[in-house]
Amino acid sequence: MAVASEAVGRGTVRRLAGALHRHPRLRLSLLLTAPLLWLAVLYLGSLAVLFVSAFWTTNSFTSEVVKVWSTDNFRELFTTPVFRQVILRSVGVALAVTALCAVIAFPLAFYTARVAKPKWRPLLVVAILTPLWASYLVKVYAWRLILSEGGLADWMLKPFGLSGPGFGLPAAVLTLTYLWLPYMVLPIHTALEQLPANLLDASADLGARAWRTFRSVVLPMVLPSVAAGSIFTFSLSLGDYITVQIVGGKTQLIGNLVYSNIELNLPMAAALGTVPVVVIVLYLLAMRRTGALSSL
Repeated sequence: MAVASEAVGRGTVRRLAGALHRHPRLRLSLLLTAPLLWLAVLYLGSLAVLFVSAFWTTNSFTSEVVKVWSTDNFRELFTTPVFRQVILRSVGVALAVTALCAVIAFPLAFYTARVAKPKWRPLLVVAILTPLWASYLVKVYAWRLILSEGGLADWMLKPFGLSGPGFGLPAAVLTLTYLWLPYMVLPIHTALEQLPANLLDASADLGARAWRTFRSVVLPMVLPSVAAGSIFTFSLSLGDYITVQIVGGKTQLIGNLVYSNIELNLPMAAALGTVPVVVIVLYLLAMRRTGALSSL
């Protein structure tokens, strides 16, 4: 009996394997079912709930959610000066962090990809990525100690008659730049490493100086990778709220308002949460024109 049932089981497995071999589309569909189900239910489903709840209201007396369709939350977002300022400040911080990361990452990546000896390049890349292995909170609190009164920043700037930035918007931008810099360095390093050396030699043979070579040869070929890195730095900075809460002093960004409204006014928190989603989608559409998405 056991032998017969085992033979039947093997026959079933062979028939199933044969069917999957003859129908590659069926095999592909079965392989993609689990990740697509996760994407549709957990990710897109949660976004759908977020968008729908943004149109609900809250009972001002009981603070309970009233599931009645209304656009009051979005009207309040764009008519209240405080909300407009916070939204613009959040986008400005994300753009500032992205710009600083690009300015710092380019020479750093150029050195690791083109100047350093080949045997040292992997070690330098690992060194750049090492901060990603540390805890997010540990890094932010380390910067809080650096920027605090009497901290390392004050100690280094004191001989020049200066003091550190303290806690506030500059501290938040500086800390976010440190946190997300590796996400900008890595794609630029990869693009510079793949840049054919004969193009640089040809540019020099044609009489182009270093700046002209950089502007006409290097930058156009590396720009998609810079845009790809900016997607990470921009989106991560726009949605961050923990860093601002720790080193930002009294600065408020979108993430802080979402966090403070979750229990008091959930629909308003949902409406605030849709703002970075929409901004990031618009940013992705803009970066798509540069070829950044193909560089990811």
